[in-house]
Amino acid sequence: MGRPLGGVTARRVLVTGADGFIGSHLVERLLADGHEVTAVVRATSVVGTTELRLRNLGAVRDRLAGVIAVDVAGSDACARMAESSPQWVFHLAAEAWVERSFTQPAEVLRTNLGGTMNVLALARQSPGLERLVVTSSSEIYGTAQAERIAEHHPLAPTSPYAASKLAADRMAFAFVQTYGLPIAIVRPFNCYGPRHTYDVIPKFIDRALRGLPLVVFGDGQQSRDFTYVDDMVEAFVLAAEHPDVVGQAINFGSGVSITVAALAAQITALCGSPAAVERGPARAAEVARLCCDASAAHALGWRAQIGLDEGLQRNIAWAREQRPAR
Repeated sequence: MGRPLGGVTARRVLVTGADGFIGSHLVERLLADGHEVTAVVRATSVVGTTELRLRNLGAVRDRLAGVIAVDVAGSDACARMAESSPQWVFHLAAEAWVERSFTQPAEVLRTNLGGTMNVLALARQSPGLERLVVTSSSEIYGTAQAERIAEHHPLAPTSPYAASKLAADRMAFAFVQTYGLPIAIVRPFNCYGPRHTYDVIPKFIDRALRGLPLVVFGDGQQSRDFTYVDDMVEAFVLAAEHPDVVGQAINFGSGVSITVAALAAQITALCGSPAAVERGPARAAEVARLCCDASAAHALGWRAQIGLDEGLQRNIAWAREQRPAR
């Protein structure tokens, strides 16, 4: 290691959640920048035992320094990850489906906090560590109490998922204060794009392309700040490279919000779909409004570049490519 890349030295990098939505895009970017990347992926009864099956990283599998299939919250995770002697660690592994936390809150907490504890333990025993980037969530704020949410906004999670992410966020901060670790905390606002499968945008796109009704829960006036995945990858890279983010939690978002009802209408129009928009019952723990104040990120040189209309068009084009040929 040590080859210069436009002013940035190549590092040994470990990425947890590497085969997930944001993680896979981040891995591709890190490889393109010349870094030596080890991917940590979720171990299952198949993956890591009888075979290694990568959902999103198949195209770059041969370029990875290694793949570790492990339960990130398991007792052996820290030791397994330490084998890569990382200089940078990006921790993205999580149970990120809010609805699952309603029925399995203990399992979500185990993964999101327990997994983070293992990564923090890894950081403590990695003498060559230069930066650990921990992924938080805008959900930790609850409903916006101002026009936009800055980092000093009250922390008021409404779901077990959000509470688990807040616990991980504050534990990472505590490890900075207690052990002096070089940790940066990224708080993404509603990232979307190709490979995302379970949030509102991919669900709406899938149903619009199939001509099925798009279901908007409650009155549809709940609003979100959507940030395209390419911009979010830039945020993670900045959090690893910039000297002024250590010990900080930084919001990354577009600063523009849209209601879910308006989003449904925009997606059907962009898809050229006849799909209707229907109302469903209000959901538990629904956050009414999220909109990012990204002033701190802007001061570091980051700004969202891809607007919602362009991002949705890219996402729709990708979704069309994934549909089976008729």
